[in-house]
Amino acid sequence: MDDELWDLTDAAGAPIGRTHRRGDPAFPEGLFHIVASVCVVRGDGLVLLTRRAQGKDWGLTWEFPAGSALTGETSEQAAVRELHEETGVQVRAADLRLVGRLTERTALFDFYVAHVAGDPVLALDPDEVCESFWAPLAEAMRRGTAGEMAGPWTRRLAHFGDRLAELVTAPRG
Repeated sequence: MDDELWDLTDAAGAPIGRTHRRGDPAFPEGLFHIVASVCVVRGDGLVLLTRRAQGKDWGLTWEFPAGSALTGETSEQAAVRELHEETGVQVRAADLRLVGRLTERTALFDFYVAHVAGDPVLALDPDEVCESFWAPLAEAMRRGTAGEMAGPWTRRLAHFGDRLAELVTAPRG
């Protein structure tokens, strides 16, 4: 993915007409790219956790499926694409409910919840994900506190925890 291009945005998420190539040094100070993640909730209320492939940053730690928006993609489009690429789970942008946005060092991190019917069949991308686990949200929160989630998730879960719990347990509709 060294040819992956991201739109650069201002602090409000508005594209500024420039791109940044993933992996290039010196990410421009004061600018951001969009990263989107989805907490999938299946019919019985369990949420999907994925374990990052060994060769990735934060390898063998847990997370909710996530990734950077590519040039020209909205946050929602990136969330839908990344979820499908990593897990095989297909949702529509209309299925996403925004938990919130968190400003990180070089990223505006958008977190969504998507409820899916039943127990979806997973097709994990081995370059991205080595394992998956359907768990109660409380288990994901515990893993965040225990340091079992990828490093950035500790802050993310602390920030989004209450709103995430609301949306995970809220009826679809």
